[in-house]
Amino acid sequence: ATMISRGKELIRICPSDSSKLEYSTDSGHNWFTRFNGNSNVGQFSDLLENGKEILGTTSKGLFYATDGGTTGFYERGKQEVVAVNQDFDFKN
Repeated sequence: ATMISRGKELIRICPSDSSKLEYSTDSGHNWFTRFNGNSNVGQFSDLLENGKEILGTTSKGLFYATDGGTTGFYERGKQEVVAVNQDFDFKN
C-alpha cells in the first residue's frame, strides 16, 4: 500500500518524492512531512502497518520504524539506525 492508517494518523508515501513519507491527522485534508528521506533507505514502494512497527519496502531493502517513522528507520536484520530524520524536533 502507498498509504496506511495508524491510530489517528494516515501515513503515505509522498506522491511527488517517493523517498519521503507524509502524515495527516485530518483525514488527508492536510499533509506534513514525517520522514525526509535518506540515501541509505532509498525510494519507498510499499508500506505496511505491523502492530507497533511500520514496515517499508524500498529500493534498498526492507526497513522498519517503531515510532511511525518520526525519528528514523532501521534496516530489517540490523540493530543500528540507518536513517535518522534530520528535521525531527526532539523538543516535542
